[in-house]
This record gives sequence, structure tokens and C-alpha cells, in this order.
Amino acid sequence: MSKLFISCALPYANGACHLGHLRSTYIPADIYARYNRMNGVDTVMVCSTDEHGTPIAVRAEQEGREPKEITDIYHELIGNDLKNADISLDSFRRTTDKKHYEMAQSFFNDLYDKGYVYEKVIDQLYCDKCNRGLPDRYVEGICPHCHSEARGDQCEVCGRHLDPTDLEEPQCLICGSRPHIKPSTQYYFNLEKFEEPLRQWIYENSHLQSYVQNFAKEWLKDGLKDWSMTRDMKWGIPVPVGDVDDKVLYVWAEAFIGYQSSAAQWAEEHGLNWKDYWDDKTVHFIGKDIIYHHTIFWPSMLMANEMSLPYSVIGGGYLSLEGRKMSTSKGWVVWVDDFLKEFDSDLLRYYLIINAPLNKDTDFAWEDFQRRINNELTDNLGNFIHRTFTFTTKFFDGKIPEKGSFDEDDAAFEEEIKSLPQRVGDAIDAFEFRDGLLEIMNTTKNANKYFNDKKPWKMVKEDMESAKTCLYLSNQLVHTLSVVLTPYLPETASKIREVLGMPGDYTPGFMNFDERTPQVMWDEASNFMESGKAIGKAKPLFNKIEDEKIKKQQDKLKALEEKEEKENKKEDEKMSDLISIDEFAKTKLVVGQIKEAEAIEGSKNLLKLQVDLGDEIRQVVAGIAKRYAPDELIDRKVIVVANLEPAKLFGVESNGMLLATDSMELLTTEGKVGEYIK
Repeated sequence: MSKLFISCALPYANGACHLGHLRSTYIPADIYARYNRMNGVDTVMVCSTDEHGTPIAVRAEQEGREPKEITDIYHELIGNDLKNADISLDSFRRTTDKKHYEMAQSFFNDLYDKGYVYEKVIDQLYCDKCNRGLPDRYVEGICPHCHSEARGDQCEVCGRHLDPTDLEEPQCLICGSRPHIKPSTQYYFNLEKFEEPLRQWIYENSHLQSYVQNFAKEWLKDGLKDWSMTRDMKWGIPVPVGDVDDKVLYVWAEAFIGYQSSAAQWAEEHGLNWKDYWDDKTVHFIGKDIIYHHTIFWPSMLMANEMSLPYSVIGGGYLSLEGRKMSTSKGWVVWVDDFLKEFDSDLLRYYLIINAPLNKDTDFAWEDFQRRINNELTDNLGNFIHRTFTFTTKFFDGKIPEKGSFDEDDAAFEEEIKSLPQRVGDAIDAFEFRDGLLEIMNTTKNANKYFNDKKPWKMVKEDMESAKTCLYLSNQLVHTLSVVLTPYLPETASKIREVLGMPGDYTPGFMNFDERTPQVMWDEASNFMESGKAIGKAKPLFNKIEDEKIKKQQDKLKALEEKEEKENKKEDEKMSDLISIDEFAKTKLVVGQIKEAEAIEGSKNLLKLQVDLGDEIRQVVAGIAKRYAPDELIDRKVIVVANLEPAKLFGVESNGMLLATDSMELLTTEGKVGEYIK
């Protein structure tokens, strides 16, 4: 029996799953795993939560917690999200597991012993106040390329990958102080040595999809540079060589091994060898943002340790929300848990796959989701199956009729049924999951037309032989659908099979080891049921999504937009109060000395002052009468705005303004009278 190792990108354990994660990685991987199991392939699908790295470490410090307190919470939340979305993982582990530490350190040791890892002294930002080096996201500053605010590892605006020392105006994220450059010894992987073997693997691997190859080729264009595999910090897997303290493996130097350590724990529990699966055929399912990690860094590490390379790397595109990029920080996102509280998992699986090819970016829009579910799943697929079952029950006592007369339309429909499993299977084998689902939906669309054209409700009175054939073939398609839908919509397929009186394979949550051999095999889809087989009572497979449910979701987003608009308006108002440095430079501030002061008749607030500016005596009206008596002001030095246009206050001309606080306390200086302040 052939074996298959499927890995899903490790979700980072500082947040729950949103719909974009499912679309790019976990649902496609699950479809592929279920399909292969149904074809008798001994399949293991693994994942782990990625629990190291600077984002978690920084967050823990800012919140005054231990990093593992954070990862404990999100490991459970992520696991629940994946279970509730019917992702049939065989193994879901953690990169904080003891087994992972052992395997990651062993992998690194092997690289070191073979001479592929070496020590290198580099410049690193160091914070004197925190008394430590500052890797990656411990630093923020200005991107040297686009001059936007950026993290120490990447600029989110221009997308450039950065080194912390590249940043302009760097700041320590923890204490806010300005770090300085200090030498640090790190361990580097000799990536340059693998440039040609990688080039050959990437260019000649027919199993890599073209868009994945293109991503990787772009990285090869400028040549590869050796890669730092360590960081100066406490949270992570300790570097297992040399006499070093507070130095850990860079998260990307150990996260890849999370695939293998997850499989190893599963295999040990069941008396198996994970390498048997890895060496036979390995497929990585990831988001497209980490394609170069899996086509450059990881294969080179495997080459160095003489391990089998992946059969393929499948990179899923991004998912936007209502035409805007998802943002977890701004709340512009749909969380898996929130979605599944309102809608069934199969509806989500259908929409995210049918919406666009996996390699393309696509958008989640609530109205489009409603339209597709109502028109395609309910009115097309659900309607055909429900009518088939209902008319079989009504006109043939709930038993599949014998085949009657046969015309060209019947023959064409029968051929379409028989070819459907092959067409869907070929698409899944080629990782074209949307194409496979389109084959199913187009066939059900044709089936509805066939059903309407044949009019079995009428033919039972006028041409019983025609009605028999129509219901015979329609039931055969329903049976075929119950098989080919299983990888895509496992719960729906199981409901169909329940009415057919056949066993299904749907079990909520992760895969149990005892259930790894499916009851529904793919080749069953090509077998026609015998006439006379009894079927159960029809049940609606899908309910139409009402406008109110969609409006509820849209209102959430609308509230976010309104909040954002208010915040932007406030920010704009703040910006409108700002002046440029050039505008400020026009202001002439001069040191003056008050020589005379008197009240202005009829005003409780204003005083008329005569101020010596060195080369002239200037009359200034100031609203300081409630704070100062005229006698207190004589000979007091003040700061005068000397280039204001004249103005009249209470009929008295004023030729300047004194600087004062909100409480009308005059700003003073020890400067010389007539001296300009710069």
C-alpha cells in the first residue's frame, strides 16, 4: 500500500483561526487527505501550533506573562477551530512538545556536524536599558526603502524583508530607548552551497505548480545568501552546540521540523515509522506568503541532511473580506468560531473552494456567500437530490425502479454519471480542487435539466418506462454524488448516504486512528445500485440563508467602518492643526521687556503694554489682567510674536502677542532684549 504524508502550515499560536487560514491551507489539505484515504492510500495528515518566535515573546513581556501561558490558550482555540471545520488531522501537536525539541536540536546538530552550519560575528542592535540584543520584532523604526513605520524583520507597507540594523530611527519595542550596534555571534546555514541543487529541483519538478515555481525562481534570480539560524533571546529551543546562553534556534530553523515531530509522536503511539510516510510521498499545504520558505530554506535543509524532498508544495492565495484586506488588529476579519456558530461547516467549505482557484487571491463577501449557497447548493444540488428521493418514494414505494426505455438523452446522462468520479478524481490529483467541485456542480445542473425535460411526475401516467429510467438514473447519480462529495462536503455526503441506507464516513473533529480506513471508497462511485433497493425518507440537505442572517454580519462590518471613519476623521482634524517646519520658521519670536502696563477701560481681561524689542517700543494688548496687576509686569522679560498683523482689541491697536500658557502665565526668558529666539 502506498503511503502519503500531508502537512498543514503550522498556525502561529498568538491568535485564533480566521477564514483566510481555512481557505489557503486546511480545507484544501483535508480534501486531498480524504480523497487519498478513499483510494486506499495510507495517509497521515499532520499539523502543530508554532509556539516560538519574537511576536509571542514580545507579547508575553508586554502583558507580564510567560510565553507558554499565551500558547496554551491558543493551541486549544486553534485546535477547536480546526475540529469544528471538519479538518481530519491525524496528529495535532505543539512545537513546545519535548519530542519537537529533541528532533529540532538533533536536526541542527546534524547540519553542524556536516559543516553546513558555522559561526559568524554580525552587527546586532543592543538595548543597554534592557541589557540584551534585539532580534526581529523587538525593534521598530523607519523602513529605509519606503520610509514607513516598520518592524525589525519586515515592512508591511512595501513588503521588503529587513534586518533590524537596516531600520532608521530604531527603538526597542519593550522600553522605547534607542539601541546601538554591538557585535554578536550567530550560527549561519550555508544556503549558497545549495543554490544549484535547488535550482534543479525547482525548475525540473513537474509536481510543483507553475505559480509556486515562479515564486521560488524569483528568489533564485539574485543568488542565495547564507541564512542565520539563531537568535539572541530566551524563548525558544536552545542552540545545542557551543557554550552559549540565551541563544535559541530561529523559529524558521525549527518550525519545519514540526511536521516531522508531529508525525513522529503519532507514529510512536501506534507502533509505526513516520519516515515510511515521509519517504514515500510528502505534500506541504501552506499559504502563499511562505512559499519561499518551503521551496528554498526547507528543501536545502533536507538536502543537507540527506532526507527526501517534498513531492509538491501547494500555496494557497489570500482571502480578503468585502473587498478589503483582512486585518485582525482592526477587527476586519471573520473568525472561524464566529462563523460556525451561525452556519454549517460544509457551507463554508463549499464557498471557499468554489469561489476561485486555490492559487488565486479571492474575496469573501456576505451577499455572494448567500447567493451561492441559496442558488447553487440549495436550488441546484439540494433540489435535485430532494426531488429524486421524493418522487422515488411517491411513485415507486421508496424503491429504486428498474431501468425502463432508453433514449439518447438517457444514454448521455448515464455516461455523464459514470465519468464523474474520474473527472473529479483527476482534478483532485492535480490539486485543482475547484475544478473538481465545478465538475460536480455542473453535473447536478445538467441533472436538473434532464429531470425537468423527462417530467417523471407526468410520465408515470403517460410513459411509465421513461419515468422508471429517469428515476433509476437520478438515484444512481445521487449515489455517485454521495461518494465524490465526501472529500468536499463530508457531513452533507453522510446525510445523503443515510437516506440511501449506506454507511458514511463523517465523524466530527480530528481523525481517530481506528477510523483511518474509510467505509466509503472512491471506486464505489462507479458502481450502480441494484433496482429494488429501498431508500429512506427525503430530508432537506440545506436551508436557504435568510436576508436577516446576512444583514447581521454586514452590520458588524458596517459598525467597524463607521468606527474607523470617526477615528480617521479625528486623525485628520489633528493633522489639520499641524503646521510644517517651514511655516513655523516664518514666526519671529523676539525677547522683549515690558516698560509700561495699564488696564483698558471697559475690559476685565485686557492690559495695554509697551514692550521694548531692542530697536523699537511695540504696543501689545494681552489678555492677562486676571493673572497680573499692571505693576507686577514692569521690567519683566517676555517672548513676543513680532510679525503678526496689527489687530484692534476693545478699540486699542495691538502689534504683537505675548507667549503664555493656557492659565495665562507668561513665558519668560533670560535672553537679551531684542534677541531672536530660534
